[in-house]
Amino acid sequence: MEENTVSQPQVTVEENRMKKHVSVAAILQIVFGSLDVIAALVIAFAFGFADQFVDDPEAIKILGIVGTPLIVLFLLIGGAMIAGGIGLLSCKPWARILTLVMAALGLLNIPIGTLKGVYIIWALVQTETVSLFDKGCPKSPVTQ
Repeated sequence: MEENTVSQPQVTVEENRMKKHVSVAAILQIVFGSLDVIAALVIAFAFGFADQFVDDPEAIKILGIVGTPLIVLFLLIGGAMIAGGIGLLSCKPWARILTLVMAALGLLNIPIGTLKGVYIIWALVQTETVSLFDKGCPKSPVTQ
């Protein structure tokens, strides 16, 4: 009786090590993306609350003009970060690119965003990480 074995690409020790870094990067993206979504909700609540105390129609228009794009921006950035983090956990190639772009944008958020961005960019541009994503993050045994 012959077993049906499909040859899985082998994961090297270095790729396995980088897979852990990719998981950390994914969790960071999901956590910080969630914080962006929460910030959008807080801004929406704050502007809606402030709207109750303003009698001037011009001021209400300005609150809407300033608040709406700000809320949309935070939701888009947070959503992209969450989607990229979830995609990284599933080893999707598009998630690696999206996360690199979001990490590059995050470099502008000094100091925490810069530290997070540098770490994520470092983790995702390593040759072992690129080859890991090319293989589709197989769950095969580690080879030397």
